[in-house]
Amino acid sequence: MARVDIILNGRPYGLACDDGQEQRLRELGSYVDARLREVAHDASGGSETQLLVLTALMLADEIFDLRAELGGPRRPVPTPVADAGFAPRAEDDSVIAAVDSLAKRIEDIAARLDRT
Repeated sequence: MARVDIILNGRPYGLACDDGQEQRLRELGSYVDARLREVAHDASGGSETQLLVLTALMLADEIFDLRAELGGPRRPVPTPVADAGFAPRAEDDSVIAAVDSLAKRIEDIAARLDRT
């Protein structure tokens, strides 16, 4: 397991990743840091948590826009709470799998941050 240090909004974060994924994690960290700095520049007086939430929402908006451009689902994937009768359509399966995979990766990163 490799270790990578990234900087987000001036704060260092040490992350573990699979061997060979170090450069990709650095690139992702640089991208998120750039977007976070844009949000921090535009938001006045927000806490770090608020800045991170706004950045996450902005990145999600980018994903939704790209999905629409590529002909994917144009609506957010409903949650069981928002739509109790939700039954995924066949074309949603790949989106659901991608979101599940991303959620797992985020959980893994959060767990690594908790250990540091």
